[in-house]
Amino acid sequence: MRALIILAALVCLAGPALADTCSAQATAKSLNGAAQISFIKKCTADVTAKCGADAKAKKLHGAAETSFTAKCVHDGSGV
Repeated sequence: MRALIILAALVCLAGPALADTCSAQATAKSLNGAAQISFIKKCTADVTAKCGADAKAKKLHGAAETSFTAKCVHDGSGV
């Protein structure tokens, strides 16, 4: 029970740190127009590559790999 409370507290504290998505980064850099689109495309490609590598490291295959990668990319890119 105690470990569950500690875990919940850590998740709550880590939430803002995980909110560093591509969209949030573009907004923080005050990018607009073509610069914003270009930045988000590159950032999303980087996130996709990282998520693919994470899926391989976890030895996921098939539907599990697809589901994990899709969620990871969505969470990381914010798009």
